[in-house]
Amino acid sequence: MITAGDLRPGQTVERDGSLFQVVDFAHVKQGRGTAFVRAKFKNLSGGGVTEETFRPEEKFTKARIERSEVSYLYRDGDQFMVMDTQTFDQFSLTEEQLGENAAFLKENETLFLLQYEGKVLGIEMPISVELEVTETEPGYRGDTANAATKPATLETGVVVDVPLFVNAGDRIRVDTRSHRYMERVQ
Repeated sequence: MITAGDLRPGQTVERDGSLFQVVDFAHVKQGRGTAFVRAKFKNLSGGGVTEETFRPEEKFTKARIERSEVSYLYRDGDQFMVMDTQTFDQFSLTEEQLGENAAFLKENETLFLLQYEGKVLGIEMPISVELEVTETEPGYRGDTANAATKPATLETGVVVDVPLFVNAGDRIRVDTRSHRYMERVQ
């Protein structure tokens, strides 16, 4: 069991037979009143996000999520094939299970498969990935007085905004959580 005061973003708890992941957490102490906890939960089965308030001593059942290292193999229609690196078992995942992370998958990428009681919840991506820019407009010299950006299509087909100095053929690092450009890789 875990108390509401011990909740942290990223933790998974079980409530009323459903799994919820803590998205945001705030411990609020008012001047005269008692403290309370405000937490934002994402329902892992339905995908909905709710915000609720609790007393710090309220208890939750902490869900034990199994993480196993997998390698992304290939895409077959709307199925994504991954292989467990320890047992060499292959799993097919749907785009719904992957969510928006599917846009950043490259063959032979190492990921973590998240499972709860044998049921696949999804994957955990690395914080950043290196991808090649396949298409973008050329930047113009002297056009960098402000932090101007332009759209760029990456090798996986995803489009992100990049600074004007990035050209087609460049390798860049992209943050998989915010889908933003981080840096150009030499």
